[in-house]
Amino acid sequence: MYRAIIIDDIENSRLTLAHDLFMYCPQIKVIGEADSVKSGLEIIHEKKPDVLFLDIQLSDGLGFEILEKLGNFDFRIIFTTALDSYGIKAIKFSALDYLLKPIDPDELVEAVRKLDKNSKNENIRENINLLLDSMKDIPLANKRIALNSADKVNLVYIKDIIRCESQGSYTIFYLNNKEQIVVTRNLKEYENLLEEYSFVRVHHSHLINFNYLKEYLKKDGGYAVMTDNSHVPVSFRKRDNLLNMIGKE
Repeated sequence: MYRAIIIDDIENSRLTLAHDLFMYCPQIKVIGEADSVKSGLEIIHEKKPDVLFLDIQLSDGLGFEILEKLGNFDFRIIFTTALDSYGIKAIKFSALDYLLKPIDPDELVEAVRKLDKNSKNENIRENINLLLDSMKDIPLANKRIALNSADKVNLVYIKDIIRCESQGSYTIFYLNNKEQIVVTRNLKEYENLLEEYSFVRVHHSHLINFNYLKEYLKKDGGYAVMTDNSHVPVSFRKRDNLLNMIGKE
């Protein structure tokens, strides 16, 4: 049994989530609710929950502020947010669980199932630190991303990623130390996260870090040669975009 607190500034959202948890997730017992950063901090200190359902945008600030002010904690967090909410990109960077409003009961059940599967999340503090860092304007050299593999969460510096390759619903990350990390998310998600950091999609199965591009070969339809000497195919539709980037160098 998990003792849960719901923090959301919309009363109907709190009531609906509490109802859905009662109906579909018997392993969750809601022990309290709050509608702001201030009241959220108070009830967390009072009730000491096992899991927190936390909205990002509250009446008096951001849900992230609660985590920042708490310091150390050992409960699990599932964010609840709108698709266009400020901060959702930081959540994705941190590989933390989130539910989009209006919350689908099936997705809620799956999020709770993950709590059972990963009841001891040793990386939760690191993930939260990464989340808070992602909200700040820090140099690229210090920016990291959390990559969920089958057995652990890997915290990786973005500058160390050479390229990413799609394998169905999985993505393989190739790092400059020759390490490979298989991640349980598809390539499209990472394209959206990394495109502002000089990553470019050159093929439906390949995303490269432009900073590691060594040369472009025109033979056999076109290949991007990376600094690790890997040859990445460039599709016809993506070729002009890559050549334009090269031309601007």
